[in-house]
Amino acid sequence: MTPFPIGGLQLDLASDHDNFARISSRLAHLVDHFPFVQMVLLSELATFGPSPNHAQPMPGPAEETFRELAAKHQIWLIPGSLFERTDTGIYNTAPVIAPDGTVMARYRKLFPFRPYENGIESGDQFCVFDVPSVGRFGVSICYDLWFPETTRTLAAMGAEVILHPVMTTTIDRDIELAMTRASAAMNQCYIFSVNGVGSGGNGRSIVCAPNGDVLHQAGQVEELIPLELDLDQVRRQREVGMWGLGQPLKSFRDRKVDFSVYTRGAPGFESLSQLGPLAKLSRPKK
Repeated sequence: MTPFPIGGLQLDLASDHDNFARISSRLAHLVDHFPFVQMVLLSELATFGPSPNHAQPMPGPAEETFRELAAKHQIWLIPGSLFERTDTGIYNTAPVIAPDGTVMARYRKLFPFRPYENGIESGDQFCVFDVPSVGRFGVSICYDLWFPETTRTLAAMGAEVILHPVMTTTIDRDIELAMTRASAAMNQCYIFSVNGVGSGGNGRSIVCAPNGDVLHQAGQVEELIPLELDLDQVRRQREVGMWGLGQPLKSFRDRKVDFSVYTRGAPGFESLSQLGPLAKLSRPKK
């Protein structure tokens, strides 16, 4: 058994002021009451909410505050995500901070929720990192899950746990829950998905096992989610399959087909170019 306890913070968040005080207080409460927790995950854009007006460079003051919190509590900390201001635009970025306060990685969301997140640049790199003597972790953010290629790539890179902060306030959360279960089973990995409540989301954070089982699904109020995962379950299932049945990662590895749909402009997929522009639904003109 390779146990690793992760704490999810599904917090009641504001969008009209920063949430540093709330995050710091609830983080301290989580660590005090559940001292076995070694990693903490917050929801997408938990600190400042959905406005890119709060974008900061990284390194920057917000990230520095989280570095201090990680070192203070001696935990791995993924503080959801922050809008990162750069010379090439604004990104939705999740820092990965080690227990000594070192920033181990920064993951930029590959798929902003367009057309509703216009003006946010797309990242172009996947993110995996190793926790020594434990295993390999991957990071994706919210709308990334709607593209199965993102989760499959992280799994192919060896990720055994996918940390998935979201900020879902919309009526499609039920669909996301179904996709989370399916993605965990198809990629034989844990998925730890944390949403906010209040202005930060409609809750229902979910943790799924590598066979798709729901280990915990939160309600729509603030919750602390301390949960011990066993990474040996991932390794065993990838070795022999779910209940001794399907071994999808091995079949994917051994495939004979190349997926030409991923080649831009490849013949046979003209229907994609006929879908029209990526734009918000609007009222018909009279």
